[in-house]
Amino acid sequence: MQKDEQLQILKDLIQIQTPNGNELAVSEYIGKLFDRYHVPYKIDRFDDNRANLVAEIGEGKADQVLAFEGHQDTVAVSDPDKWEHQPFEPFITDGKLYGRGSADMKSGLAAEVISLIELATAKVPIKGKIRLIATAGEEYGTPGANRLAANNIAKDVSAMVVGEPTSGQVVYAHSGSLNYQIKSYGKAVHSSIPEKGINAIVGLSKYIDAEAGLFDQAPKDPFLGTVKHSVTLIKGGEQVNIIPDYAELAGNIRPTLSFDNDHVIQTIKTAIDKINSETDYHLEFSLIHNFRPVETDPKNQFVQLAKNVASDKYQDRSVGLTTINGATDASVFIKNNPNMAVVVLGPDAWKVAHQTNEYTTLDSFYETIQVYQAIVKRYFG
Repeated sequence: MQKDEQLQILKDLIQIQTPNGNELAVSEYIGKLFDRYHVPYKIDRFDDNRANLVAEIGEGKADQVLAFEGHQDTVAVSDPDKWEHQPFEPFITDGKLYGRGSADMKSGLAAEVISLIELATAKVPIKGKIRLIATAGEEYGTPGANRLAANNIAKDVSAMVVGEPTSGQVVYAHSGSLNYQIKSYGKAVHSSIPEKGINAIVGLSKYIDAEAGLFDQAPKDPFLGTVKHSVTLIKGGEQVNIIPDYAELAGNIRPTLSFDNDHVIQTIKTAIDKINSETDYHLEFSLIHNFRPVETDPKNQFVQLAKNVASDKYQDRSVGLTTINGATDASVFIKNNPNMAVVVLGPDAWKVAHQTNEYTTLDSFYETIQVYQAIVKRYFG
């Protein structure tokens, strides 16, 4: 493809509005591209307007399966008036393309789609298989990845590239993300006789006090460091002169491989059991989202391959190996395939993902297309 054709695909994807939904429209758009270039694919439609897309090329004569993974949804635009340009009308200035999803991650997704098309049309020999996995709902709940994982879509994958925006850096490990809720039950009475009630808010405060040091003894992960944890939402009480009989909070934890999701959950439950047994308060734990950490040794051959390719192709930056505390769809796929090598590698600009005036740079977009194709050639070569 010419660069203007590549750019048009990215602009088209941004114009399809997919804040937390409507991925079917993206899948159908990509499907029409694949039809034009004779790339086999399947659309996995669910609910009214949600869909995953899976495409595959290659001879399949070798066991190697290289997956390129990306999500089709974006986060919402909370206040369009704060944007300098309309968030779903791609605008280019000074080498930057602005629009919701330009960084996270329609530029990475477009680069993956274009790479598959160009490899197929050039008849590049691929002894194994290249699989594109485009998911729905990565930004909230990962319903698409969970559907595909239930069908073992990545169980035979030997290596995966997640096209999230990394500004050309090679991410070899990222934390999990665990969201949870704690409900506190008490006894309501008038605030003039608080001693006769049980204040559900105070019950939550007992947990909040414990949470501050709850993971102090968790082992430090060699790649991801300490477990990150926060209480982020709290709600309780209905009237200022009534002792509340119900309150709730929510929190987020970033598990590591050294102190994984199961350990995190058990630690929280143990703290709650202690409060319940030693006080009159009654707390209940529930799990909301549970994404696993993903770690590949930085010395792994595939990680090193990705770094060498990225160093060759990105002309305006120094490429390094790094880790992040954000989760990706790989957190879902790794459950069925814990030995899969994973890197997160994509274009600019990860600092503006989810932000007002989100953008990618055109240079990084075009170079990422080259990076993905070079990874394929070296991996199968």
